[in-house]
Amino acid sequence: MSIESILTNARVVTADREFTGSVVIRAGLIAEIDDGLSRAPTAIDLEGDYLLPGLVELHTDSMEKHFAPRPGVQWPSLPALMAHDTQIAAAGITTVFDSLSLGDVRGETDRVKNRARMVEAICAASERRLTRVEHRLHLRCEVTPDDAVEAVDRWIDLPLVGLMSINDHTPGQRQFLDATKLKQYYMGKFAMTEPQFEAFHAYSVELHARNAAKHRREIVARAHARALPLASHDDATRAHVAEAVENGMTIAEFPTTREAADASREAGLAVLVGAPNLVLGGSHSGNIAAIDLLREGQADILSSDYVPASLMEAVFALPGAGIGICLPQAVQLASLNPARAVGLEDRGEIATARRADLVRVRQFESAPMVRAVWCAGERVV
Repeated sequence: MSIESILTNARVVTADREFTGSVVIRAGLIAEIDDGLSRAPTAIDLEGDYLLPGLVELHTDSMEKHFAPRPGVQWPSLPALMAHDTQIAAAGITTVFDSLSLGDVRGETDRVKNRARMVEAICAASERRLTRVEHRLHLRCEVTPDDAVEAVDRWIDLPLVGLMSINDHTPGQRQFLDATKLKQYYMGKFAMTEPQFEAFHAYSVELHARNAAKHRREIVARAHARALPLASHDDATRAHVAEAVENGMTIAEFPTTREAADASREAGLAVLVGAPNLVLGGSHSGNIAAIDLLREGQADILSSDYVPASLMEAVFALPGAGIGICLPQAVQLASLNPARAVGLEDRGEIATARRADLVRVRQFESAPMVRAVWCAGERVV
């Protein structure tokens, strides 16, 4: 006998409309969608709250903060993973690609020291079905470290790996084209003195010259051999985008300039922008504002990046931003579009036969509050 749940009196948001209605969940799938209210005595009254598809997050590095809450602090692996999982679920995200940096331009940082612990914790918890939501791995492949290819080889064949991106955070290459912002960021965030920054900058440029092109070729070849989706990262110029296209990439993460965003759309790449950028009204790095790309129809996917809750905040902020995006379209940016970009055709929208990944949201003034979450039909929040 299949287990059935009925959610009624909800403001249901499908891919193309919103309406007051009911959704029937059966055996972990969406079985029925109806306009109007259900009279079934077991129906759960959502009291007019919104019912959205579970959000799909392709790039969040927020997990790193749970494993290293302060510099030098190594939090126990399973509690760290479970705290991250709870935060993700509470943000309305039901499928998360945990983005793990396999290298760092600053060397043996906490994110590098903890990468094995993070991978092991995700795999162990997922295998034992301990997590509230579905976790997959996004391998962020930094191309400049000497051990870049070795790190990829260590983890690329794990079953949970579902996305890879090519990263080059050499100062001044992509993320920070503004030299003032570059120095401000590194000296402020990492407490560098000016001489320390200059030494770091020089060494990073040396590593880039030695390794970047060679490692990029080798890592891209490994991804293609396994038919893994590939994303570019922080493209700034048409040359960067042309390289991404030549490498067979299909997603453009966080293009930093209008030039790169234009070229990405022209090339058919799915353009991913940051929800924190949208919520805050611009980029902390001095790059192109997400709202401008969305206004011009040049963005396809929203990502919470470093603030999980920002994804839902951005979804509900867009309809009131005056740029012609309604709520169903905003929801698609954080659910259906990212799911399709990585080949997950079974989720991302409220439609029959899709996974019953659902989120109940109540809007309080300008703040959306996640009140309940179902993952594959099971209530997890």
